[in-house]
Amino acid sequence: MLLFAPLIVCVLALAFDHLMGEPRHLHPVVGFGRLATGVEKRLNTAPGNPWRSLLAGLFSVFLLTAPMLGLAIWISAALDGVLLLLAQAVTLWLALSLRGLAEHGKAVAEPLRQGDLEKARDQVSRIVSRKASALNEQGVAAAATESMLENGADAVFASLFWFLVAGIPGVVMHRMVNTLDAMWGYRNPRFLYFGRVAARLDDVMGWVPARLTALTYMLLGERTRAWWCWRTQAPQWDSPNAGPVMAAGAGALNVRLGGPSPYPSGVKHRPVLGGTQAANAASVEAAIALVRHGAWLWLGGVLVVTALIFLVVR
Repeated sequence: MLLFAPLIVCVLALAFDHLMGEPRHLHPVVGFGRLATGVEKRLNTAPGNPWRSLLAGLFSVFLLTAPMLGLAIWISAALDGVLLLLAQAVTLWLALSLRGLAEHGKAVAEPLRQGDLEKARDQVSRIVSRKASALNEQGVAAAATESMLENGADAVFASLFWFLVAGIPGVVMHRMVNTLDAMWGYRNPRFLYFGRVAARLDDVMGWVPARLTALTYMLLGERTRAWWCWRTQAPQWDSPNAGPVMAAGAGALNVRLGGPSPYPSGVKHRPVLGGTQAANAASVEAAIALVRHGAWLWLGGVLVVTALIFLVVR
């Protein structure tokens, strides 16, 4: 039973996510985000001073993560048996967002299929930071497809990875760091130095899961193209983790992503990723399916590894 506990926890967490999705009220990640906003407003008082801002960011990360990490460690040590298994499953469920990811993607794909560009723009503006009003149909589809692939790495596979590696503390720490990076990891005057610690921690914690995600996408899609895109296009991307994920995912789907994109601050010229086909509603749905099938592949992998360990130690 103990040997198969990680597999049981992953299955339960994904089942909870499938049946209930994200909590509509009192979601701990939302509460943590509000707390982080308050801390940032109080401590990020000198964004023009690099060292002071950097130290304030370091202290803020410690102040926000240390108590929750300590609580996660205490829960892991204090509980055992079925109670620990349930606590792990609930924690992993709260960190996962497979159903929410699919719902956001479908909310963009459906109006695109119906030719309702304005509604598709409104829906995509909820999941990306681009200037949605300047996006054409292909631009909306590309933005949503990219979001599915990248958030699949952060909200699904990284959570599974850190649970399997470090249990509840691993899941909690990754989710906190990833949330802080999403809130503070901007290269603008306010967050350039204050958010640097959170951004670097997120890079470190996401390095292995990102490459496992890229491998997952490659195995489930057009393997040769995905591998070529991963090796040749990923190094051109700004983010060391998003690059492999996006390039492998775009190649696996044979869809063209990246390129110039409008943001409120102006057009950002990004490298072109993937294959030859233009993004459309079908590519958004294909990206959702890729992430969903990837979750099943990971469960199969955990089952195989667990069974091999069982055969060796019995």
